[in-house]
Amino acid sequence: MAAISAQLASFKSFSSLLNDKKCSRFRCQIKSFGNQHSNWSVEFLSGKESVHLIRNSSPPISMAASAAGSAVKPAKKVCLFYCAETEVLAKRIAAESDAIELRSINWRTFDDGFPNLFIPNANGIRGQNVAFLASFSSPAVIFEQLSVIYALPKLFISSFTLVLPFFPTGTSERMEDEGDVATAFTLARILSHIPTSRGGPTSLVTFDIHALQERFYFGDTILPCFESGIPLLKNRLQKLPDSDKIVCNKVRIGDQRIVRIKEGDATGRHVVIVDDLVQSGGTLIECQKVLAASGATKISAYVTHGIFPKSSWQRFEHDNGGQPEKGLTYFWITDSCPHTVKEVKCKRPFEILSLSGSIAAALQV
Repeated sequence: MAAISAQLASFKSFSSLLNDKKCSRFRCQIKSFGNQHSNWSVEFLSGKESVHLIRNSSPPISMAASAAGSAVKPAKKVCLFYCAETEVLAKRIAAESDAIELRSINWRTFDDGFPNLFIPNANGIRGQNVAFLASFSSPAVIFEQLSVIYALPKLFISSFTLVLPFFPTGTSERMEDEGDVATAFTLARILSHIPTSRGGPTSLVTFDIHALQERFYFGDTILPCFESGIPLLKNRLQKLPDSDKIVCNKVRIGDQRIVRIKEGDATGRHVVIVDDLVQSGGTLIECQKVLAASGATKISAYVTHGIFPKSSWQRFEHDNGGQPEKGLTYFWITDSCPHTVKEVKCKRPFEILSLSGSIAAALQV
């Protein structure tokens, strides 16, 4: 109502000027018509019935700057497909942005055990930006997901992004003896041959790959985007009143593992051990013992990928309120390995830091 009253008042003022015989000439500027910026002038000469609209050659600098400043890049719409293991993470990603729409796949099998797959409403994703959230947690599920990954780019989509939070063969990246097979290279080559979509090569988003040189295992027909979960750890540490970090060095002599403090003084501090992944957890436990013996008051750990084969996470105990020799204060992992998340959820000292926000941001690149 206030805005309407103001407009009526402005109209009355304009009308009074038109009826004022003493007013021989006036000029005013129109800044916009509705939501469209413009640069017009209104000129009125007394004694004439017409009111002239004059379009100026260029808009005022202030108006041009305002229009440029108000331009906001629209969010890229993405259709996100997922497998059964990544459904929970996919829903968290979709909750991060209205621009991400979840799409399902019918995961079925024939009587002989081979995949029987179907992509509903395949014609509906033509011209769309499409992504697939994968989890290669075991060889048994890789083939069925690769079948979908190879099919999606052929559906006349605008672009295709494969989100593989954990690159599972990353630790098998080198050959030390003749006959060793670097399966990290094998998987990288398989992903490098994903069909090209209408928009170009596939984009691959993965987090904290074990060895950075593995980027050279990928071919020219895929664009790897290497992200990290470390920003999640930094944000979490900022909420702790007593956080600190000491670097631990792992040395192997044959099958013997020797852990020593490489730098820093652990005495009286909350020490955080950081690694890209954990399997059996033997190294972390040795680090915990050394740090506790060195005077650390609290010990926590962070890994991006909590693999924990054969439920090895059970080896990690909680410190029971300040007994670092007995366990960890926190053990932070991300949700890159869905099976692990289900097993350790709500079990101390484990705490899940979700990659959902980081993935949602990566899908906008």
